[in-house]
Amino acid sequence: MGRRAIPKSGSLQAVLFDVDGTLCESDALHFKVYVDMLQEAGYNGGVPISEEFFKEHITGKFNTEVGEFLWPDWDPVAQRKFTDDKETRFRRLAETQLITKRGLNKFCDWLKKNNIRRAAVTNAPRINAEQMIKAVGLGDFFEHIVIGYECERAKPFPDPYLMALKLLGVPADKAFAVEDSQSGLQAAVDAQLAVVGIVGATPAGVLMQTGAAFTIEDFEDPALWKALE
Repeated sequence: MGRRAIPKSGSLQAVLFDVDGTLCESDALHFKVYVDMLQEAGYNGGVPISEEFFKEHITGKFNTEVGEFLWPDWDPVAQRKFTDDKETRFRRLAETQLITKRGLNKFCDWLKKNNIRRAAVTNAPRINAEQMIKAVGLGDFFEHIVIGYECERAKPFPDPYLMALKLLGVPADKAFAVEDSQSGLQAAVDAQLAVVGIVGATPAGVLMQTGAAFTIEDFEDPALWKALE
């Protein structure tokens, strides 16, 4: 199957957004929290984890997977408490330190002006997703916020994107997704969506290999606006 191009503006009916790393620069905050908490817990003899370790073993993974990987000798309750505490600490930092992706407001204004429907589709816990969406000024922007863990299967399975399309009543060929992670992009591709990959923790080459129509650095990127013409 060929790489899907995003619908032209005349036929575009909806855009589906990932949240973490797509609407905002959140990876650095997640990394900081993990570094601090793992050091406090004595992980790896107290030696801080590297960004490479974080990207390979933590970014884009389910919290249950992360807990099992980091603490294989702990019981599931202790693993869950660690990841829950991490999310609580992340939210505390996100209140004041979250950075909106450049050009996001411009793109969102364009979507509203052109009556393009919108949904957020994320594996983040709902409380995190709602806080991040509010923090970037989009509290009333999305018609639906679809949480992966509230679907039968979360990303990288297509279920969250299929649910968003169903809720909006829009066919996949009249919409596209914006994703920054390999697992999220795979979920969107498997839901038959065209995907714009936004470069962050995942390199452009990986996003393209996974099926992105093209990649952008942020929402000011000329490649995005050229494709929408």
